[in-house]
Amino acid sequence: MKVFNKLFQGDKVIWMVVALLALSSLLAVYSATGTFANTRYNGNNTYVLLRHAVTLFIGLACVYLGHLPKYTFYSRVLWLLCFVSVPLLIYTMMFGADLNDAMRTIRVLGISFQTSDLAKVALIGYLSRELTIRQDNIKDFKQAFVPLMLPILIVVGLIFPENFSTAAILFMSCMVLLFVGRINMKYLMIFIVGSLAVMAIYILFLMNFAEDQKRSGAWVQRVESFVGKFKSDEEIDEKEALRMENAEDFQVTQSKIAIAGGGIIGKGPGRSTQRNFLPHPYSDFVYALIIEEYGLLGGVVVMLLYLILLFRAVMILVAIPQSFGGFLAFGLASMLVMQAMINMGVATNVLPVTGQPLPFISMGGSSLMFTGFAIGIIISVSKEVNKIKEKNDEEATQDNN
Repeated sequence: MKVFNKLFQGDKVIWMVVALLALSSLLAVYSATGTFANTRYNGNNTYVLLRHAVTLFIGLACVYLGHLPKYTFYSRVLWLLCFVSVPLLIYTMMFGADLNDAMRTIRVLGISFQTSDLAKVALIGYLSRELTIRQDNIKDFKQAFVPLMLPILIVVGLIFPENFSTAAILFMSCMVLLFVGRINMKYLMIFIVGSLAVMAIYILFLMNFAEDQKRSGAWVQRVESFVGKFKSDEEIDEKEALRMENAEDFQVTQSKIAIAGGGIIGKGPGRSTQRNFLPHPYSDFVYALIIEEYGLLGGVVVMLLYLILLFRAVMILVAIPQSFGGFLAFGLASMLVMQAMINMGVATNVLPVTGQPLPFISMGGSSLMFTGFAIGIIISVSKEVNKIKEKNDEEATQDNN
């Protein structure tokens, strides 16, 4: 037990969450990749599972390596990476590989990864550092508000044209972190309203004047498809009915069939039928497959794992308030949990289709690695909390003696 505690330091509850998420990923992806294996690897499902297992192992390695340094190590590292991510995002927009009609990935040493994954973690780190440094003048416009908002505008603005959902999640996560960091609420609300107005103007411009309307058209189509479910049959004309038969609606329909088929306890591991019809059951809609095979109970358990992660991060923030570690742990956890809730909302047709993976469960390369890295940083911060608790316990024991 002592060896285990020495190897795996920090919050043991978060380690348990990581282990259960990894197990869920293996079970879900193995069951979901039948059609994927047939179309790309001649039905070799074992190869697909091994490939995902290797990627998942790398993600777990990122968790472990990320938790080793003292969390203060990340103060300057993430601050620098935030500046590095800006030219990487620009390069991706100009020369990146096409993914779902958007420039989102680049190749480094033969490995493809989304630069937005790096930018998300780096921006949260930058904001956490600056919030800590500027706490004495946190309500001041020039000394706190402007230095904090400029990086958000730049990074989110570079991600937004090619990946709206990722930009939205990152923006919301930053706003929550700034709220916790005691930024002036009046300035914050003006910034949020202004950002939403600029976003709306940008989308309208693309819809009406841009020659290539693939991205804006996809955004509008997804929203219209989602809104269409609230309309009665009389309100839907023939043109709209044809549009509602597109791929987005097909995904949602198959997802709802999978969830309905799962019931309370599910069909059992590997017994999904909708995996043969549901697009991307191993990534975007893996949560629907989990519910189909493990039922509503399985879906609730997965949701609770993410909420436990957020709760433990809040406990870290409470233990070391107004500190870099507290802001960093809470900011990263809230971003991951927000992404998870949006993925679940899409699968259950509560939200429009976004294309966001389920953190540390969906099959993927850079997403798994950077998610693991983010969780590793959270555990690194939790090590400091444990040290503070042990020190307080020792002092209390000495006082009693």
